[in-house]
Amino acid sequence: MDEDNKLQFPSLPATKEDLLDWAYPMRREMQEILPGLFLGPYSAAMKSKLPILQRHGVTHIVCVRQDIEANFIKPNFPHTFRYLVLDIADNPVENIIRFFPMTKEFIDSCLLRSKRYSQSCF
Repeated sequence: MDEDNKLQFPSLPATKEDLLDWAYPMRREMQEILPGLFLGPYSAAMKSKLPILQRHGVTHIVCVRQDIEANFIKPNFPHTFRYLVLDIADNPVENIIRFFPMTKEFIDSCLLRSKRYSQSCF
């Protein structure tokens, strides 16, 4: 593997104080886990959160839900954001690895675009 294709991971917090930046109540909000890449619950992308998503420059959203949740967990802004919706069962035998290639491709395309246009992925 040449130098350009090596996997790069963010560094871990250097000190215990660095870990204190995150608090349990923040689990209901989106968190920037890498520059331009956010992670959060469905509630962080609800209709009332549109101004926050726009302020952060979000353009793409990965939505993970179970099949039975399809009627109430769905893309809220299909004309505003590009979505990847994954129906994944929440059980220990679900083969989630099969979703990795398409999810990686979706996130990679968003991050590539974000470098050009200063946008973010969620």
